[in-house]
Order: sequence, then structure tokens, then C-alpha cells
Amino acid sequence: MRTALSNTFALTALAAVLGFVAPAAAQVKNLKMQSTWPASLTLQDNFRFFAERVDKLTGGQVKIEALAAGQVVPPFEVLDATHKKVIDGAHAISYYWVGKNKAATLFSNTPAGVVGMDQIDFLGWIYEGGGLDLWWEFYQKELKLNVVVFPVLPSSPQALGWFKRPIKSLADFKGMKCRQTGIVAEVYQRMGMQTVNLPGGEIVPSAQRGVIDCAEWVGGVEDLRLGLPQVWKYHYTPGMHESASIGEIIINGDVWKSLSPQQQEAVRSASTETFTRWWAKWQRQNADAIEEMRVKHGTQLLRTPPAVLTAFFKAWDEIAKEESAKNPFFKKVFDSQRAYAAKVVPAKRFMFPPYSFAANHYWPEKPAAKGAAKAAGKKK
Repeated sequence: MRTALSNTFALTALAAVLGFVAPAAAQVKNLKMQSTWPASLTLQDNFRFFAERVDKLTGGQVKIEALAAGQVVPPFEVLDATHKKVIDGAHAISYYWVGKNKAATLFSNTPAGVVGMDQIDFLGWIYEGGGLDLWWEFYQKELKLNVVVFPVLPSSPQALGWFKRPIKSLADFKGMKCRQTGIVAEVYQRMGMQTVNLPGGEIVPSAQRGVIDCAEWVGGVEDLRLGLPQVWKYHYTPGMHESASIGEIIINGDVWKSLSPQQQEAVRSASTETFTRWWAKWQRQNADAIEEMRVKHGTQLLRTPPAVLTAFFKAWDEIAKEESAKNPFFKKVFDSQRAYAAKVVPAKRFMFPPYSFAANHYWPEKPAAKGAAKAAGKKK
């Protein structure tokens, strides 16, 4: 026994001399993070995929427990909980925090892609146009929160929503009680809608109790998993309120500083990979969901009347102008986005063919879809 013990000491001493350090279990960082989404949704799949990639990219040294909405704190409290280190981080979307400062919505590229930017344009502004620095400045200096943040979830384009009766014109919005969140709720209020702020998990129960007449969630597979086709039959798309929205991964500032430079780079890489991999998979999931809605649930899939979309642009432009006049940081971010978009969006429009050009050649729209779009246009 002494010989075995002596050999152990000798090997340990040799390893120290040669610079070898055996990995210790204590070096593993276990982070508890929570999202604002129900566990069943693909939005939560995005969060889980991110956690898996961080685990693999760090060689198992950073492990994230990806909790769903409500498992530690209520859905809309994850930002403050991350700041206070009740949780180590969160998976959410920044427009949820417009009650703190309306500039929050600009970091989700909402509404209307802010100034016409799609998801890749916005990602360009974040990483090539100074957007990430402004995002960190917003949370850390404007809101005084000890957090860092990265884009992770391109959950768009999103549908206008679900309605208990057809929407043929802007007048049909009047008086309807609809689930909306963030600054989008204010836009729709100006258009005559009554809005109710609810987390996703409360939409169906609220509809069943008659609290709301309509709801916007995401569209496609997310709406199918949430059970919205069983509640309403009229589903309208597109919507300009979230044409190119992007969600966030939030990490407590002290937790972020505790990570090694390599682990921090792994988090950055994981967020970008999650963004692209989940988004690509999501398109097929949405296609399958749309078919299931129509065939299994009898959903009427309809085009949003153009007049509704135009009215939305006008209402949002008014709000953005008003907020820029009274909120210096909102103006600072908005001006930065406009400057970036002024270069990128017109050039991209010139270089890229319309998606419908090739799509209509190989996959012509069915007569019913054409008819619905034409009828919507006549009634605007």
C-alpha cells in the first residue's frame, strides 16, 4: 500500500514538473438560465441547441441548464432576475423591456424590421455597424443592469395573427381585444385595436375564457404547438409588426467575466451557429405546420389586406418620430440603424431578385391563394 501511495505522489510531482494539470470537476461551470417560452415550443429548442453547442465547444467545461418559462421566475422577469443573479442568464426578446425604455424594441429589429432591414441586415448592423456596442451600452449604462447580450433567435417573419372573424379592412380592427406585446401593442392601439399583454402560455386559456378575440404569437409551427388552430380558424399573414425580429441570449455580467477568453468565444460562436442552424430547420417546420393547419384543423390561411400593413407602417413611423424627439438614446440607436440601412437595404434590393420571382416560376401560387390576395387588395 505504501508503494502504491508513493507511486501516486511521484506521478503527481512529475506531472506538476512537466506542466500537466489533470482536469478537475470543480472547473466545470454549471449555469442556470431561463427563457420566456413554454417548454414545448421551437423557441425553447433554440435555447436548448445553444446550450448543447456551448457544452461541446467548451469541452464540457460550461454547462447550461436551459429552463423554460416560469421554472424559476415569471416569464417577463428574466431580465431583472439575470441582473440580480437569481438566474445566470436568460433567453428572451428585447421588446419585452419597452416598459423600462422604448429603445429596447430597436434591439429586436421590431417593428417593421425597424427601417426595412431583414434578419441578416440587422445581424450586419450588430456585428459590423456598431450595434452590439450600443446594445451592451443600453443594458449596462441606460438601464444600469449587470448583463451582456448576444443575438440568437431569428423568429420571423411572423404572421399578423389569429382572429375570430375575417379581417377585410382596417375598420375590422376596431374594438377587437388582441394579445400583443412590446411597442407593437402601442402601434396597434393607434390603429384602433384593444391590446392585452400576455405571455405565450396564457394565450389559449385567455381565449377560451373570452378575455381576447384575437392573438399574435409567431406563426407556423410555433402557433400549431401552442394550440392556436384549435381556438381560431382565421389566420392572416404576413404582418409587418415582426417581419424580421431577433431574440437574445442574456448573461449576468459577473458570470460572463468568470468565463475564460476561450469560453467567451465559444458562447459568441454558439450564438451565431444557433441563429443560422435553428432558422434553417425552422423554415421546414413552418411549411409542415401550415399544411397541417389547413388539412387537419381546417384553418383558413389568408393574406393580410395591404391597407392594414400600410396603416401599421404609418403608425410606427409616428411613434418612432415622437420617441426620437424625447428619448436621446432611442434617437442615437435609431439614427445608427437608419445610417446602416440607408446603405445596405437599397443595395440589397438592387442586387437580390424578389423571392417570388423564382418561386412563382417553379412553384406557381395556387388559384385560391391568388384569389384571396387579389380580393384583399380590392377591399383595402
